[in-house]
Amino acid sequence: MKFSVSVVAATLFLESALATPGDEKRLQSKQLRHAILRSNLLKHADALVEHARLSNGSRAFGSKGHNATVDYIKRKLDATGYYDTELQTFVYPFSDGTANFTAKEKKYSTEWFTYGPAGNVTAPVVVVNELGCEKANFLATVEGNIALIKRGSCEFGLKIALAGAAGASGAIIYNNADGPIGGGTLIKPSRPDVGPYVPAGSISGVDGVALIASIASGEVVGNIYVDATNEDRYTSNVLATTKLGDKKNVIMAGGHTDSVPAGPGINDDGSGSMGLLEIALQLPKWSVKNAVRFGFWTAEEYGLVGSEHWVVSLTAEQISDIALYLNADMIASPNFGYFIYDGDGNAFNITGPAGSDHIEHLFESYFKDAGLVSAPTEFDGRSDYGPFLDAGVPSGGLFTGAEGLKTEQQAKWWGGSAGVAYDPNYHQAGDVKSNLNVGAWIQCTKGFAHAIATYANDLKGIPRGGKRDAAKKRQISHDRRRNSACNHKLHGL
Repeated sequence: MKFSVSVVAATLFLESALATPGDEKRLQSKQLRHAILRSNLLKHADALVEHARLSNGSRAFGSKGHNATVDYIKRKLDATGYYDTELQTFVYPFSDGTANFTAKEKKYSTEWFTYGPAGNVTAPVVVVNELGCEKANFLATVEGNIALIKRGSCEFGLKIALAGAAGASGAIIYNNADGPIGGGTLIKPSRPDVGPYVPAGSISGVDGVALIASIASGEVVGNIYVDATNEDRYTSNVLATTKLGDKKNVIMAGGHTDSVPAGPGINDDGSGSMGLLEIALQLPKWSVKNAVRFGFWTAEEYGLVGSEHWVVSLTAEQISDIALYLNADMIASPNFGYFIYDGDGNAFNITGPAGSDHIEHLFESYFKDAGLVSAPTEFDGRSDYGPFLDAGVPSGGLFTGAEGLKTEQQAKWWGGSAGVAYDPNYHQAGDVKSNLNVGAWIQCTKGFAHAIATYANDLKGIPRGGKRDAAKKRQISHDRRRNSACNHKLHGL
């Protein structure tokens, strides 16, 4: 067996660290923060740009671009010799597509539903009774036609499957508010217990009401054209745990490695995943009291798939070994804010497991000491920390904003433009390197470095050894999260 110089050096370092666990080797926050360099973060961003080029500008899970990102992360971590690394590989259904809808020579602004089937349907448009959540809402007149259904009360997927069960050839869901639905998912790849999915799309509430009025005046023939790909893909989580440190008190941090199909995801979540990778690459310079584990999650954009897959694979004992979880998702938004997940529930009345408040206050102190203003953000489980909340693990993290609009007060705090989205390129092709706010990226990455270094040395304020709250005690359930707009993400209602 041949050993590279880097592996031998790493091995010698580990032996030295284990033999001399003095203060000169023990990890300190200031040292780790100072090791986070702008140049290294930008090198990781350049790598992601190259990965996206392998898949026509995307790093959607299971694509060549995403697989290259997974390989890049594991290769970098393995080269340190400091971690025990593993790939957790599994199969998950991938879906991508577009939808177009026209009627009476008008082309509507139409959005496609994830997991919706391809098809080209021309038929009369028929209004469905009530909200299309019950079989009885679909009258015989729906058969062979395009079902027009109002949003509300139940999942998009249930409405579309019921339309298919009633013999509809297609379906259009219109919003229950004036504007567009803003994308969405059928959640499940299929619903054989209800009915077959049919080609479908969504339109705005204004367009839906106008279309109903037009139908009342006489027959309206519409056309739905859906171009979609639905296929199973192999994909992987990357886990890396320090060889040093107490494995019964694991400090964990994670971010997702996939993008949406529409773009390369350099902020969402290249910023979070690469920020944590850089921390992981600097960490081998020191020893740790408590073990540190990094989770690089796949398929977050399809409903927290990777993080959930890993968490549910653990035994109760393995979960109890995780002292806390820190989530890094979108930490370089161009019109950024410094947001901290509201672990104590004071701002949004959703409290995390005991210890989450301590994490929030640690981040608050970090920004205060840096002379910066921070603000709470809703702790609703709509990113990869969600499965950890369900498991009762104290959690927290930072976020610089997505499609929400910056307020006048926030513009005074952080600069940027009021009335403009924190990330105008969110889930779009424009989520590229040049649109990152690198200053915010560095600041947040150093914030995570501070938290990791602090907790790797001392878990004061984080409950250990007691029974954790069950998921059923959470105010927002896992199903609700997956049906909602994930921090912003996909929604199914």
